[in-house]
Amino acid sequence: MTTAGQALGARGEAAVSQHVACPRCGRKRHLTRLPRNFQCADIICKFCGYLAQVKAVTLSAGSEELPRRVPGAAWGPQQEQMLAGIFHGLYFVGFAPAGKLLRIDYVPGHVLQASPEVFEPRKPLGPKAKRAGWTGFTYNLEKLPLIGIQRLYPL
Repeated sequence: MTTAGQALGARGEAAVSQHVACPRCGRKRHLTRLPRNFQCADIICKFCGYLAQVKAVTLSAGSEELPRRVPGAAWGPQQEQMLAGIFHGLYFVGFAPAGKLLRIDYVPGHVLQASPEVFEPRKPLGPKAKRAGWTGFTYNLEKLPLIGIQRLYPL
């Protein structure tokens, strides 16, 4: 069964695939979704192999501004990739509460590498949680240099 968050994520990945050209090779409609639970990446370019992460959010009613913080995924795999010097590009996709696509923003991997403070680990889940001990992270967009985020949709 798909959760509301998973459905939102799938809509975000579909929006990037439909509206964004690959930042490496420039081919339109070549970004395609990876299988669910692929580690640290959501889309791949069918031509050049470019990998990126997609984070979809529902924006506040009447606002088109991205939130200050966006939930990431599991901290362990993300931290391992960061320590290995691997930083994939990142797309933020914003939807209105009614579901309309409002914006797609892109942060290149090299900007994330230069600003690792954007990644903030969260507290591990408590002992009574379904996934006790699991640790996630948050993207703190306030720590991202303004020049590092590019609005791609609408142009």
